[in-house]
Amino acid sequence: MRDLAALPKAHLHVHLESTVRADTLAELADLHGVDVRARTGRFGDFAEFAAHNGLVRDCLRRAEDFSRIAYEFCAEEAAQGTRYAEVTFTAAAHGERLGDPDMPLEAVLSGLAAGQAAHGIECRVIVDHPRKRSVERFETSLRLAAAHPEVVAIGMAGAEDHPLTPFAAVFRAAREAGVGLVHHAGECCGAASVREAVTVGLADRIGHGFRALEDPEVVALLRDRAIALEVCPSSNVALGLVESISSHPLPLLLDAGLTVTLSTDIPSSTGATLTGEYRLLRDELGLDDDTIATIATNAVDASFAPEDTKALLRQDIATWRAGS
Repeated sequence: MRDLAALPKAHLHVHLESTVRADTLAELADLHGVDVRARTGRFGDFAEFAAHNGLVRDCLRRAEDFSRIAYEFCAEEAAQGTRYAEVTFTAAAHGERLGDPDMPLEAVLSGLAAGQAAHGIECRVIVDHPRKRSVERFETSLRLAAAHPEVVAIGMAGAEDHPLTPFAAVFRAAREAGVGLVHHAGECCGAASVREAVTVGLADRIGHGFRALEDPEVVALLRDRAIALEVCPSSNVALGLVESISSHPLPLLLDAGLTVTLSTDIPSSTGATLTGEYRLLRDELGLDDDTIATIATNAVDASFAPEDTKALLRQDIATWRAGS
């Protein structure tokens, strides 16, 4: 069988604050007096994960903290055969917390630039925004995105039952500014949240989205508009949203003709790597290497990468597929 570590990969759904190395977290926690240590495995529910994640975020206070985790993200991804990544970062929330709206993102971009140069990986940023937070903060996210070409998209995260309509003007402004839109939906809530992300949120991609299967009309909407889903099996299991990898609906999404990509979401909490996620497709879900290569190519096609990057990755995935 083909070497999955050697499969050229694009990683589209991974939260920077959920990639922090265990030793880095321990060092920053001690430095800043935060009572938290790395934790992997199942959480009791999403609220338990969110509480842990909040403590991790509180360990990020200085520019060097943000730059360090961004640099280390590049190193970890490159080791997994990731060639291109779009890492999600809650920039405006950190800026508000620290009283400096620009520093966190600028520090992350600095760390990513150094990491890319050192490890031969290409990275872009998606700035996300919790749905329950203010429209004004989301406008800050758009301002940050528009000011930095390395930021390719903004999007909504958090409580999926919170309506998107109050943010509609910002979605339109992002579209007019050429900034992509990527929203979490169909993870904790049902297919209606996916529909809203597409029709109100003007989504280019959907984070998770597996609950779209609950409504054939939503499946048809995604299929007809060729909107890719960022599917994260290990995260779904760790957060108690799916019982097990073997029962994950990813194969059903493929059977429905949807565009499926594969990501880790919260790797420091699941212990997953992107190569490991692809291995689960083979070992737990029984997908063959042709299907795995198609999923890898889907991620390239659905990314905001430059066209020359996409062309090279498609060619290299095809070479991997043709191997033995």
